[in-house]
Amino acid sequence: MKSTLTGEVTCDKMYLKVVRTLSITADLIRGHTETIILSRLMISDSYGYRINKSILSLTNNEYELKEATLYSAFKRLEESGQITSYWGDESTGARRRYYSITDMGKQTYQRLCSDWQITKKMLDTLIGAGNNEYNIKGTQI
Repeated sequence: MKSTLTGEVTCDKMYLKVVRTLSITADLIRGHTETIILSRLMISDSYGYRINKSILSLTNNEYELKEATLYSAFKRLEESGQITSYWGDESTGARRRYYSITDMGKQTYQRLCSDWQITKKMLDTLIGAGNNEYNIKGTQI
């Protein structure tokens, strides 16, 4: 078996391509749970299961919020006036609790997005590829 720089692995007559997955710490994502929920509600009112499925879909099945995390965030957002909730119509199936973003929530979402862009730019500067004084092997340049 030999490995190449492209992330491909060959083994005798078999050919396997190693899919490199992103390693994202739970703490980093957890810090943006409310922003993620608000972003989904900026599109339309929704319920927990649908929001979680959209997150899973948008991340190509690489990230899913834990149910407890999702509903704790809904509770915090509702208590702070960022979102409201209401019961949906049962005629389409199970009765679901829908969430809707408030005007205050929209303002908060815009501020959080702005904060994220500033933070992202700072992190790109501090640890971004090619922007630091160390090469890929950790040797100082």
